[in-house]
Amino acid sequence: MRLTSFLVREAIIPELSVRGNGIDPKNPQQVLEVKTRVIREMAQALHAAGYFRADELDDIVKAVIRREQLGTTGIGQGIAIPHSRHSSVHELVGTLALAPEGLPFDSLDNEPVYVIFLLVSPQERPGDHLRALEAIVRTMRDADFVKRLRACKSREEIWNLLESAAPGW
Repeated sequence: MRLTSFLVREAIIPELSVRGNGIDPKNPQQVLEVKTRVIREMAQALHAAGYFRADELDDIVKAVIRREQLGTTGIGQGIAIPHSRHSSVHELVGTLALAPEGLPFDSLDNEPVYVIFLLVSPQERPGDHLRALEAIVRTMRDADFVKRLRACKSREEIWNLLESAAPGW
């Protein structure tokens, strides 16, 4: 599965507006607030691209946060993959955002995250959800690819790099 088969080009955020300045990465409440703001900004980008209605936004954010509270999706190496299944979407959709300064995300390696993927998939399609997670993890294992991704400054640059990635690379 290629990342470009489920990431929504119009919803990619080259630089999140959320900042981690003044956030204590050891304060769970502050980190949860950062995560919530990041997830909301990314979900709003998917909404703006037409993937779900405005009245579904809060419920989707809550579902992703509920999943996040089961265990962090900050997988380490500067990458986070918040995700959830939700009845409001009819196909797997996702977006990607960059946080150039890094954000506290309660990552497994206790390091900030710089690359964040948000996935929302239909309740009845768990296979697609798992294949998308696998494709992201496989692609993000390549440190050179991640370095080039983090250096991107525009949606177009990000998309072109994603298109150049081999399936499940």
